[in-house]
Amino acid sequence: MQFTSFEQSALYAVMVAAVIGVFYALYLRKNVLAQDEGTEQMRSIAGQIQEGAQAYLGRQFRTILFFLVILAVLLFLSGLPDWKIAIARGLAFMLGALGSGLTGYVGMTLTVRANVRCTQAARTSLGQAMDIAFKAGGVTGMFTVTLGLLGATIVFLIFKEHATEVLLGFAFGGSLLALFMRVGGGIYTKAADVGADLVGKIEAGIPEDDPRNAAVIADNVGDNVGDCAGMAADLYESYEATLVASMILALAYFATDPRKAAVWIIYPLLVRGIGVITSIIGIGIVKLRGEESPIKPINRGVMWSAIISIIAFFLVTKYYAGLTPDTRWVQLFWATTSGVVLAVIIYTLTQYYTLAGHPPVDSIARSSQTGVATNLLTGFAEGLESSVAALITICAAIAFSVIIFGAEANPVDILYGVSLCGMGMLTTTGVIVAMDTYGPVADNAQGITEMAGVVEASANVAILDAVGNTTKAATKGIAIASAVIAAVSLFGSYLSKVAAGLSGTAGTEAVSIEALQRLSLPLDKPMIFVGLLIGGAMPFLFSSMTIRAVGRTAFQIINEVRRQFREIPGLMEGTAQPESAKVVDICTASALRELIAPGLLAVLIPIIVGCWLGWEGLGGYLAGIIVVGQLLAVLLCNSGGAWDNAKKLIEDGAYGGKGSDAHKAAVVGDTVGDPFKDTAGPSLNIVIKVMNIVGLLVAPLVVMYAGGPVLPIIGVILAVIVGIGVIMSKRESQDVREVHTAVQHQEEAS
Repeated sequence: MQFTSFEQSALYAVMVAAVIGVFYALYLRKNVLAQDEGTEQMRSIAGQIQEGAQAYLGRQFRTILFFLVILAVLLFLSGLPDWKIAIARGLAFMLGALGSGLTGYVGMTLTVRANVRCTQAARTSLGQAMDIAFKAGGVTGMFTVTLGLLGATIVFLIFKEHATEVLLGFAFGGSLLALFMRVGGGIYTKAADVGADLVGKIEAGIPEDDPRNAAVIADNVGDNVGDCAGMAADLYESYEATLVASMILALAYFATDPRKAAVWIIYPLLVRGIGVITSIIGIGIVKLRGEESPIKPINRGVMWSAIISIIAFFLVTKYYAGLTPDTRWVQLFWATTSGVVLAVIIYTLTQYYTLAGHPPVDSIARSSQTGVATNLLTGFAEGLESSVAALITICAAIAFSVIIFGAEANPVDILYGVSLCGMGMLTTTGVIVAMDTYGPVADNAQGITEMAGVVEASANVAILDAVGNTTKAATKGIAIASAVIAAVSLFGSYLSKVAAGLSGTAGTEAVSIEALQRLSLPLDKPMIFVGLLIGGAMPFLFSSMTIRAVGRTAFQIINEVRRQFREIPGLMEGTAQPESAKVVDICTASALRELIAPGLLAVLIPIIVGCWLGWEGLGGYLAGIIVVGQLLAVLLCNSGGAWDNAKKLIEDGAYGGKGSDAHKAAVVGDTVGDPFKDTAGPSLNIVIKVMNIVGLLVAPLVVMYAGGPVLPIIGVILAVIVGIGVIMSKRESQDVREVHTAVQHQEEAS
């Protein structure tokens, strides 16, 4: 494949854009760290949060390093007999994992230092406090969009038309790290949150971030390792998945129209480069004006970033892709633009279902007046409805790709259009991640304000925190929608890999359009339908494992906080300090122990299905996981977010305010929603992508060894491993059994 001098220069320009983004992130970081840290007590509390977050991520990386090395070796073997590709794929896997981990780590290390600076600024200025929180989020956002782009562009410059074989390893590394960081961080943060709320608010009747509560520090740590590090790694992974999918589909034209294939490969990289620049502009636009709500400048940043991106898309598409015959540049422009529009619609839709002032949240708050049951029923009903609304929106975006390319277009063109929709949707990722990471900074600032007794900052941080809940919910909605679009694109790439395997061209990517058109997955074939059913069941099993993990960990924390209130003299009176480090240790150890089984499920089940049901059954499986995973993820995220904001609406004085029966019911609803919206729901969008990438990687092997005895044997071995993991995940740990025994002895003694 030959590239023009312009294309060569464009690739280097994309790398320069990525480097500019890195330097901008470093500039933002320096600006944030230059701000005042406040009083000694504020710095002490912030130091405990920093220590807990660093300890957790350090132990997490050490725990999963062993698994990463094993998978790197397996990816190396999957690339044989081409030694060059095999070595590069294994190294790219580690590089992708490093980039995903580094993105989360860099962002988190700043947010745990920005929180106290945000608190100090809030003592005198809402605008300055918001500026610090959003700039801290901007650092995470810029690392998300730059590290992945830089790595992918370098890989492409080295391997050219064989780059997708290597980039599959790169994307899988990012996916796996994102899964571990999201699941582990989600278990940590929600177990601590549930424990702090149930014992503090309900039993002890003390405020949310009261310094007497031993779980408060762990709760604030969890905001960073779950919402910040987890989301950054999540969107980093979506960023890579859509890029790889579009390149694989473009290479279907390699044999018949190499010039078109070259343009369709370079174009997504240019779109990514545009996204870096427009993200910088969007982050810079976010400034509070006068007395307006902080959500308004954030919305301005999102909208202007989107508008400038669309203008840049038009110029690049017309004056680059439009110069080559039959590139269908108008269709490419509209497909990419549709992704930007989809992001805005999903953002607005999520706000509608999770923000106070709209009917869904208001109805949940009203229903809390009649107890916990009606609160839960109303919240669950709103979540169910929101999942359908989100799915219809995504379906419209996919259907739009069919319309603009024409119903008679070949499947490659249509699926390439879908991948461009995902590219467009994630163009403003820098701003989206900044919005999300802003939330933990504001949340921590409120915690520090409460624990340090900084009364003069309380009003401003309460405003920032309320907006943070909205931005976190909205970014989860965008992350889920982008995951579905990425998964549909990867599904098309999966068919391309199967076609290559069936035609004996696996590894060369010289797949003809005709070969792809001959493939089909008719549902009247039993094995395909069985695969579809198994794929549809996986989101429920995975969610069961993660929610149960939160429950088990929260059980330990609740009993530990109760023990401290009971056994530490003067703690309830405020004359003694809680043993916060013990709760942090419980969260850390339990979260790391609990994430192994879900990780095995996500990686191994697609391989097992492929071994037993063949490539057609695996195709049905991947379709099932996409459809059901999206519906369940939106249900969990939006119902949880709505329960949270309904509680806050009551705490602001509605329906009796704090301490009322409605408030107690809303706290229980929020507690149920916590693992929904911050553990199980967000994890599902990563699971969708991980399973599709695993399907891509094993598709050639499934085709190659079909009909022989090797695959069924491997399937049995892997099924035993997964079965043991699932059984172990349901067993109570030694710590839980000890707590059970202690409680029983205490009851007998009383």
